[in-house]
Amino acid sequence: MHTETAVRIRGPVDAIFRYAAQVEHWPRILPHYRGVRVLAVDGAGRLVEMRARRGWIPIWWWARQIVQPRERRIRFTHVRGVTRGMEVEWRFEPVPGGDVAVSIVHDLDLGWPIVGRAVARSIIGPLFIEPTARATLGHIKRLVETSPPETVS
Repeated sequence: MHTETAVRIRGPVDAIFRYAAQVEHWPRILPHYRGVRVLAVDGAGRLVEMRARRGWIPIWWWARQIVQPRERRIRFTHVRGVTRGMEVEWRFEPVPGGDVAVSIVHDLDLGWPIVGRAVARSIIGPLFIEPTARATLGHIKRLVETSPPETVS
């Protein structure tokens, strides 16, 4: 399964990047996130437990997060949960006119015999991954575009 969810945000790329990278603040700023715990820190990476909701359905996973500020990339590898093995990359590209093109790319190859690919492509991707990514990007967009620059952190 491969998905790419994207939005253009009018605001400073550094502020947008901080909102995305500081996942421990997501439950405070993103209403669909129930909790995020940093479980371990190891150099540039950290292990995080993430809990969100897709509508009324609770979802959770553990992921290894690598923040790459120079490349304007944030990478996650899911290490626990139904989506174990999924690779996620956030990309931030300034575009002319002051906007930033922000995209979240998800790649998942479920190792389940026979049904893994179909479950990932027809259930996990469209019913869980894409709506959660759209909600995350939409809320970050609203935060950046409606907050005075000095309050964006």
